[in-house]
Amino acid sequence: MARTLIERGFDPERIVKIYNGMDFDRPKGEFDRVAYLRDTYGAEIEDGDVLCGIAARLTAVKDIATTIRGFAEALKSAPQLRLFIAGDGEDEDMLKKLCDQLGVRERVTFCGWVSPVMPFFRAMDINLLSSVSETFPYSILEGVCAGCATICSDVGGMPELIDTGENGYIFPVGDDKRLAEYLVRLGNDAELRQKFADALYEKASRDFSRDKMCERQMENYRHLLARFHRPKNERESIVICGAYGRGNAGDDAILEAIVQEMRQLDPERTICVMSRRPKETRLIYRTNAIYTFNVFSVLRKFRHAALYINGGGSLMQDVTSTRSIWYYCYTLYAAKKRGCKVMMYGCGIGPINRPGNRRMAARTIDASVDRITLRDDNSRALLAEMGVTRPDIRVSADPTIILTPAPREIVNIALEQSGIDPNGKYIGFGLRNWKGLDTALPEIAAAANYAYEKHGLTPVFVPIEFPSDLMPAERVGALLHCPWHAVRTRQPIEVTIGILSRMKTVVGIRLHSLMFSAGQGVPVVGMSYDIKVDGFLKYIGSRTCLQLSSVKAEPLCRLIDECVSGALDNEVHRTAEMLRERESENVKGAAKLLNISEN
Repeated sequence: MARTLIERGFDPERIVKIYNGMDFDRPKGEFDRVAYLRDTYGAEIEDGDVLCGIAARLTAVKDIATTIRGFAEALKSAPQLRLFIAGDGEDEDMLKKLCDQLGVRERVTFCGWVSPVMPFFRAMDINLLSSVSETFPYSILEGVCAGCATICSDVGGMPELIDTGENGYIFPVGDDKRLAEYLVRLGNDAELRQKFADALYEKASRDFSRDKMCERQMENYRHLLARFHRPKNERESIVICGAYGRGNAGDDAILEAIVQEMRQLDPERTICVMSRRPKETRLIYRTNAIYTFNVFSVLRKFRHAALYINGGGSLMQDVTSTRSIWYYCYTLYAAKKRGCKVMMYGCGIGPINRPGNRRMAARTIDASVDRITLRDDNSRALLAEMGVTRPDIRVSADPTIILTPAPREIVNIALEQSGIDPNGKYIGFGLRNWKGLDTALPEIAAAANYAYEKHGLTPVFVPIEFPSDLMPAERVGALLHCPWHAVRTRQPIEVTIGILSRMKTVVGIRLHSLMFSAGQGVPVVGMSYDIKVDGFLKYIGSRTCLQLSSVKAEPLCRLIDECVSGALDNEVHRTAEMLRERESENVKGAAKLLNISEN
């Protein structure tokens, strides 16, 4: 519902979600489910039967047909399953015919309208939901309270309740094959059912109780009152600028991290993002957003902003174009001129090759920026070389280091959808088109073949900018004589990080393929096309870096050997901890400029 309102133009920061809360006191007393089901529905239960229940109207939006198809498929591997359907509606005859067609009618019981519903859920082992649309359904919470393990479709607020593979399973809407797989797993594993039921009860009773619902609503009122009582002319908002809205997972990850940190710092401040795709940004990040190059809108935002954040990423460079560095410098000047505090946040500097651009950037940064946090030592050296001395400059780390990978089961699903066995052994590649790639392709392919033959590692190409990074992947793949895979669909940032975390080592041209991997303790081999790649690898003390323009298979294979051997494991894990610790400089800098005391 929140997504729908935002798509229709409502302000994302004036929308809050209020989840259904309920009393999670477990039912007391002994319960004879065999007698209950026999006396109430005439169903005879045998020892060893695993009972699946769904409580819903028998209507199209509940998509009970998917439940029945998934159940029929699951019976082939878990014949002890039984299905109980509680509810009535216009689809009842059709659903009974579907059971007949699939040959499962004897294992399915239509219970009709059920009231009270708690005894029904107490009789079940697994609670199901297959709706195509929901908000936050009580039937799931009631099943949780009764002690059921849970499988439900990916609707409404369910992903915020259920962590797939940790306390339940979520399957794509209409995907009866995935539902069947999860039914088989739970049907054949009583210990897993109990583990999921206990874990979900613990989370639901903690985060989705009636008391928690009231607490959230009270917080909403406090938030509303705080905003209402702000002086009309007080600067309170934060404007964030970067290379956002272009489909690059690295830049998107930077934005997600900065927004997350600013909301933790002061949840009452509004945030506006300068983006190439403001509608998409509003929907994904739940912030206000304006088009990056709509100068008049940008200037209006600066007049009411307390802080302008430029970054992260490498905005101050003239390799891609001179116009971009002039524009970003103009925004620094304009924000300061209109009274904002100005911060360059977890960023990289350079290369800035043209003398005129260097002079202009140095003058602007010195005159307009209050604080700079940098993601590598090379950037600090370049600022010193340019003569930038006035801002408070600290070396930190890329903001994306704070992001965590998606849950294991979600990553497994993404891998399987790309035809990749989640339990395989892999070497990852993060490639991009760049000058010098043509001569490097045969060398990269030779190293990938070597990793497969010597270490049994299948190459997996993970795009950071989608879909452009698939082109170099295909070109290398055409030269391979070993199996290989590519992630061919755009994935959420956390899933991309999770995929890279599964690699034994990652060979990358893309900076964020290296950053995401190193942050998860995966050894990396860099093929540098830019000072920012050299700077990052030097910053983390890595010796595993080659220049893209002179990549050869033999040294690349040696570096892969070193990464795979385990000799670097302790060093890599220390590096990951160091990056997370240093990243806190970014938030400390913003807190100081906003006059927020650090906890």
